[in-house]
Amino acid sequence: MFQAAVKTFSASSGGGLTCIRHYCKKTARKLRVSEAVSGAGLGANVKVQGWVRSVRPQKANLFLHVNDGSSLQSLQIVASSELNNPSLTFGSAVEVTGTLKKSPHHKQPVELEAEQIRVVGECNPVDFPFKIKERHSLEYLRQFPHLRCRTNAFSSLLRIRSEATTAIHSYFKDNGFLQIHTPIITSNDCEGAGELFQVEPSGPDHDEDENFFSVPAFLTVSGQLHLEVMSGAFSKVYTFGPTFRAENSQSRRHLAEFYMVEAEVSFTQSLEDLTKVMEDMFRSATEHVLAHCVEDVDLFHKHVTPGHREIVDAMLKRKFPVITYSEAIDILKRSSEKFSFPTDWGCDLQTEHEKYLVKHCGNIPVFVTDYPFNLKPFYARDNQDHPEHTAAAVDLLVPGVGELCGGSLREERLDLLRVRLEEYLDLRRFGSVPHGGFGLGFERYLQCVLGVDNIKDVIPFPRSSHSCLL
Repeated sequence: MFQAAVKTFSASSGGGLTCIRHYCKKTARKLRVSEAVSGAGLGANVKVQGWVRSVRPQKANLFLHVNDGSSLQSLQIVASSELNNPSLTFGSAVEVTGTLKKSPHHKQPVELEAEQIRVVGECNPVDFPFKIKERHSLEYLRQFPHLRCRTNAFSSLLRIRSEATTAIHSYFKDNGFLQIHTPIITSNDCEGAGELFQVEPSGPDHDEDENFFSVPAFLTVSGQLHLEVMSGAFSKVYTFGPTFRAENSQSRRHLAEFYMVEAEVSFTQSLEDLTKVMEDMFRSATEHVLAHCVEDVDLFHKHVTPGHREIVDAMLKRKFPVITYSEAIDILKRSSEKFSFPTDWGCDLQTEHEKYLVKHCGNIPVFVTDYPFNLKPFYARDNQDHPEHTAAAVDLLVPGVGELCGGSLREERLDLLRVRLEEYLDLRRFGSVPHGGFGLGFERYLQCVLGVDNIKDVIPFPRSSHSCLL
């Protein structure tokens, strides 16, 4: 950075003489830890900001490990012992300036030779509920939603989550889908299950007898109906956002707030068109995550869910099989397994059934199609295949989780819809076309790829019945 120094001298004539002197002042280049450990800026004067993961003072030298969340690997800081001070402890936030050099140690190819260490924020390590070098279960970390992001396991999870989000958006963009921001506040119950959170204003100016929106309003359970509106003008649309279910459940598979990836495709009369999008999106996103989050995924597959990488690799190598609901029921009935729920034709598939079907098909994702008509919402397309009477619906079942995606062809035939639901007609009255769509639970996707058993461990701040920490 060049700066100018200006000085004015008085002359005997009364005039002023201005002398301008230019000089060069080096400014430290700011790097993320991920850039520094990869060797970017080697030999240069750099500045790194982050949190201390370990402190090792010696007689002549001080060794620190600093991490800023950009990488699983921390940057080693080597400094004179004169730079040590009582505020420099585990968890403290620091700003370090110095020269980035090659390290003589194999495990630390790069280190920062510090010239200055400034403590930006102090931390009392005595009260800290966990140490970075100790391994704690995901269940234990769940008690500290404000601190678990500082652990290796959860920081890896959040980087993977971010990369998976990017991968899903990239897939849809590359395949001609238009992103739609569907509303979070809505007047409809898309799923029809009645598990809704009602939205009402609070405060002294609110009249409890009057609806703010003039009609009852709720947090959305799905963006599907709004996507169906858009599918009347755009052939491929999708949304990716939060959805809410007031389901009083403490299971490992359910949350009150979670993220859904939903898509709608116009001009299709084939479930195969939908299953292709589901499978291609799953493969594309997973391959992207495995390629861009190598260290983070390895941490989970080696230390949190050992052996799960083989399952993920098998999922990517084989094409997902497709079976009908009727075939699934036959498989379950021929099984020697003792199920808690009945397996008669017409019964809804439970988690235990879904997991068995996945294992039966080689422990890879499997599509189940053509469910009994009465099991699916009114908008699922009628196959008109009496006497069985099924709907053109499909679920994607995956290892360890069960149902990951659910979708269907939509009923566009006005005469059939009129029999079922008058309120739904406006979406079809003005030039409807055959179309279909699906929804994927993003947290369940992460469970599937990482092998995590509890859905609460793959979302930053889990919300469920009787639990809303922070």
